[in-house]
Amino acid sequence: MRRMLVGMSQEKLGESLDLTFQQIQKYEKGSNRISASRLYDMSRILDVPVQFFFDDMVRSDPSHSGKADKSSGSFEMIEFLSSPDGAQLVRTFSEIESPEVRRNILDLVKSVSGIGAAVPDQT
Repeated sequence: MRRMLVGMSQEKLGESLDLTFQQIQKYEKGSNRISASRLYDMSRILDVPVQFFFDDMVRSDPSHSGKADKSSGSFEMIEFLSSPDGAQLVRTFSEIESPEVRRNILDLVKSVSGIGAAVPDQT
């Protein structure tokens, strides 16, 4: 997700790590495990702390075995944000400087999605 948010290709990340883009694909799909040292290198290249890669893990419930909680929608959100459309949406939305415009867009998206009527912000 972070790689896509910063607009970096798998090939560019691979070059920075002396790996092929195929190896990066395997890491991202979860086919291959990532060593601690490789994770550290990725965090430096992507300009995030190593903890960034663990923030969505469930901590206290061993039955989740480190996976995102599907019942809370976290899994679907992570999956969407990891997609090209999700990454582009987040990147583009974050470039909107006006808080009012961002709120209006959120209200529009909520109303279109059927989540509920747009509620004006009380702040």
